[in-house]
Amino acid sequence: MIIKSNYSNSPVWRDIHVHAVLPPELQPLEEISHNLWWVWNEEVKAILETLDTEEWEKSGKNPVVMLQNLRSDITERLVNDKPLVERIQRVYAQFKEYMNVPYNTERPSIAYFSMEYGLSHVLKIYSGGLGVLAGDYLKEASDSRVDMTAVGFLYKYGYFTQSLSVDGQQIANYEAQSFGNLPISQVMNEDGTPMILEVPFHDRVIYSYIWKVAVGRINLYLMDTDFDHNSHYDRSITHQLYGGDWENRMKQEFLLGIGGILLLNKLGIKKDVYHMNEGHAAFINVQRLFDYVVGENLPFNLALEIVRASSLYTVHTPVPAGHDYFDEALIGKYMTPIIEKIGIPWQQFMDMGRSTPGSNEKFSMSVFALNTAQEANGVSKLHGTVSQKMFQPVWSGYFPEELHVSYVTNGVHLPSWATSSVKELFAKHFGSDFFEDQSNTNLWNNIWNVSDDELWSLRCHLKKKLVDYIKVEFTDGWLKNQADPTRIMNILEEVNPNALLIGFSRRFATYKRAHLLFTDLDRLAKIVNNPKHPVQFIFAGKAHPADGGGQGLIKQIVEISRRPEFLGKIIFLENYDMRLAKRLVSGVDIWLNTPTRAQEASGTSGEKAEMNGVLNLSVLDGWWYEGYKEGAGWALTEKRTYDNQEYQDELDASTIYSLLENEIIPLYYARNSNGYSHEWIQYIKKSMALIAPMCTTKRMMDDYFDRFYNKLAERSKLLRLNNYAKAKEIVEWKEHTASNWDSFEVKHIEFNPNQKMNINNDNKEIYGKVVIDRKNLKCDLAVECVVVDIDPTSKTPQFVESYDFELVKTEGSLLHFESSKALNDPGSHQYGLRVYPKNPDLPHRMDFAYTRWI
Repeated sequence: MIIKSNYSNSPVWRDIHVHAVLPPELQPLEEISHNLWWVWNEEVKAILETLDTEEWEKSGKNPVVMLQNLRSDITERLVNDKPLVERIQRVYAQFKEYMNVPYNTERPSIAYFSMEYGLSHVLKIYSGGLGVLAGDYLKEASDSRVDMTAVGFLYKYGYFTQSLSVDGQQIANYEAQSFGNLPISQVMNEDGTPMILEVPFHDRVIYSYIWKVAVGRINLYLMDTDFDHNSHYDRSITHQLYGGDWENRMKQEFLLGIGGILLLNKLGIKKDVYHMNEGHAAFINVQRLFDYVVGENLPFNLALEIVRASSLYTVHTPVPAGHDYFDEALIGKYMTPIIEKIGIPWQQFMDMGRSTPGSNEKFSMSVFALNTAQEANGVSKLHGTVSQKMFQPVWSGYFPEELHVSYVTNGVHLPSWATSSVKELFAKHFGSDFFEDQSNTNLWNNIWNVSDDELWSLRCHLKKKLVDYIKVEFTDGWLKNQADPTRIMNILEEVNPNALLIGFSRRFATYKRAHLLFTDLDRLAKIVNNPKHPVQFIFAGKAHPADGGGQGLIKQIVEISRRPEFLGKIIFLENYDMRLAKRLVSGVDIWLNTPTRAQEASGTSGEKAEMNGVLNLSVLDGWWYEGYKEGAGWALTEKRTYDNQEYQDELDASTIYSLLENEIIPLYYARNSNGYSHEWIQYIKKSMALIAPMCTTKRMMDDYFDRFYNKLAERSKLLRLNNYAKAKEIVEWKEHTASNWDSFEVKHIEFNPNQKMNINNDNKEIYGKVVIDRKNLKCDLAVECVVVDIDPTSKTPQFVESYDFELVKTEGSLLHFESSKALNDPGSHQYGLRVYPKNPDLPHRMDFAYTRWI
């Protein structure tokens, strides 16, 4: 036997986590670190940075990680720092006071469901605008004392981290989150074991851990399937946001909807209103129907009436291609068992997800949400109109303008997106009550009392912080990924806080037209290379890994930015996240947005900029369609000049160049003896006084209650009284009307709307008569005149107005209607007569959209 002089097998390394045990003086910070209240509290963040600046930066400004890693010598020093300990005690007292304020019980309670939430850069369960909006909404719910519970997923990998290759190609890196380093807590059973949610899928049970995120006063519950109770195939359900194939998307949306309601049931949580943030969450109403039909033994139609009365669907996507459609085979695979238990025919369920019942359309999550929710809304005024047109086929007897689909314009959480120095200015000049009354325009008008010097000084401070951030955060990455270190140093030297800085940062989808600025490179080069009036553009954003077009735009911009004439003048920053977003929306001078018209649902990055005194230059789309005020920013018209998109792009690019050359740059550089443009400051003040108040989630939250939540809760409560007495009455009415709708007969029509009338004469001549024999139909009927114009291009009718005839006499089953109304809109039109059923207990016509044209 030969004895080797050196032998060893491979080592087996196992994780060991050593966490600092904080002394009593610092333990309040540990409690606060596990509540995202710290995200929008500047004093807490200042204290955390004070504890150990190096560790704060090393942890990625994650207080959970930093506090876990504090060395004993550091904690000993901190405990002996009496002023610091007193600061901690004061902020802890503020936190407890905040948390102890009860919910506003005069407002309905809300259950909120979303696929993603952007709450902090340390919690990677968001990809972009939809998630950040949802996160801001939870923060505002906390500040506004709304009794809200939210449901989502805890993704192992979250959304990807972005880097760029040497040639400018986006590289998507999925990095696992360490749940022990996050501001979350696992929900446990009374015996101390992890709570496990069981969600019955079609052929197996999916198990989910439950994690809780404390967002101030609001609890967000997150489902996590990545543990050994599940197969490898199912553990990956919660691995990636918007990852995998269509079957994985189905599993995620099944789990969010069915599992989300089962989760609330398990926790004993019942709410007044159930809010679906996008169609991803539509299956909540499948489980809610199941609970009423199977759990309470209610008939399906009665269950549907009750579920609808407490449901709201918010759509964020303005084009049909952006909505989720599933093949019937895939829907059948996952939904058949639960639909069989609910007891309705399969075809009926499929038709609930189709714009045209009885067709072979795929199952639309959005259509299903519309059919199971009493209310629906877009996320800006213009988007509400676009949504009406998009969803009109669901209610084919009505024109888009007649639909109940409304809107609430998105807002942003001011305490999260206004920088600390901006919030100091607000506190100084707007009064102590400002943060509780953010949408009060009278308070915002105090910006006119701020001196030009003070406001300019603030803007210079924020621009310098952005430039410093770029130099600190991006130097290493640039040097690593670029072929020429000298070029990187030149870029860093060129970044100029005194230049006019223009930011364009958002998700890189082709409709957002990031390429628009580069339509005429010679003209752009002249703009950015004027030595007396320097201008620099800063780009950032991610493209979905499956979006080749968006990735191509990034590559194109990076390539252009490396050309000699644009080096340091056009900059692309990698890995756009919430930290970088806050620096950009506060540090640039202008926020640029150039979407293809009517494809920007709302957009909120420009609203974040508004909070910090940054001016907007945008197409009149999304929120800017409502927000723009002359002399407070710049706008490209909402109207298209060309049907050809390439021609329209060229025109819009030329308009942007012209605005920069003739208005924006001269205005910015019209410097006075104090070194700044008085006129520019007036633009900022007008923007903050007139536009910023409408941009807050405080205004947004109030709108949701005023337009939707209050009436949903009120009607839902009415339908539940006395063992669902009113709901049963409505269902009986609907069932009878539906069964007998074809039975009524039009006996007589006499209508001459062209007759001339003296509209000032009270004794108007009758020029319309309709007689209907409703026969066995017991419901009230109405007759209305619908006036349209024919579009000369599409040859389709365009709604002008409608008005009801007056029921003047009833003789047995005969209903006599008359009209003496003159048309409001002069000119030549076409008209039609429409009959519809009337019931004062319906929330709107689309709730029971039966019509007959006669």
